[in-house]
Amino acid sequence: MVMSPAKASFQRKLAALGANAGGNSTSSAAPMPTQGPVASEYQLLLATLQIDMNRLRQIQSTERKIEAKREMIGKYLPWIEGALAAEIPAQDEIVGNMVVWAIDIADWPLAERLATHVITHNLALPERFKRAPATVIAEQVAEAGLLPTPVINRIWLQRFTTLVEPHDIFDQVRAKLAKATGLALQAEAAAFDPTAETAIAGGKSALLRAARDSFATALALDKGAGVKKLIEKIESELKKAASPETTTTT
Repeated sequence: MVMSPAKASFQRKLAALGANAGGNSTSSAAPMPTQGPVASEYQLLLATLQIDMNRLRQIQSTERKIEAKREMIGKYLPWIEGALAAEIPAQDEIVGNMVVWAIDIADWPLAERLATHVITHNLALPERFKRAPATVIAEQVAEAGLLPTPVINRIWLQRFTTLVEPHDIFDQVRAKLAKATGLALQAEAAAFDPTAETAIAGGKSALLRAARDSFATALALDKGAGVKKLIEKIESELKKAASPETTTTT
């Protein structure tokens, strides 16, 4: 069922009102109102979300779950837009769930906006996530880059790395993010086209060195990160690339 523009506008306004109802900004966001039109709409959306979550639990295939989330997320977007536009945020389970969904469906612009909102304003994620939001977000983003066929590129990985950098997260999680970034850089180096308009300065070797540095960061954070052979491979490639420049003729 497609939401009407009037209904979408109504939800955006209510979400913004609910967030701003918290009063002065503090280190912890205010709770969502429990009475009035904002509360009524919020509870209706939570009930819809519970139905969708129950449907997802019946799906065993990860790919089908992702496709289902891609279809479902649209009904929550107007509320999300209102929440993101509010000057003072509120604790909001819709927002908390949708940041995870946005990562799952690889909608990186939306995921970044929601992640920034959640982390900056110290919003809680749903209770099923036992760790801090920055840790959960970093790990899920990293795992998107560690898939056999990654669904996130190097630029987005670096943006999320910057986002979580100031926050206290597990070293192993930060290592996974560094490893994923290294793999993305390595893949970029393998596909490097020096004639492309977007070719970076320093060429393939610069990409390989950056990948090596990312792997080295992962190793320093977690000795079991599984990057030692990756570092050795890159070192070998860099030596081969440098050898024609250092060979002298007689």
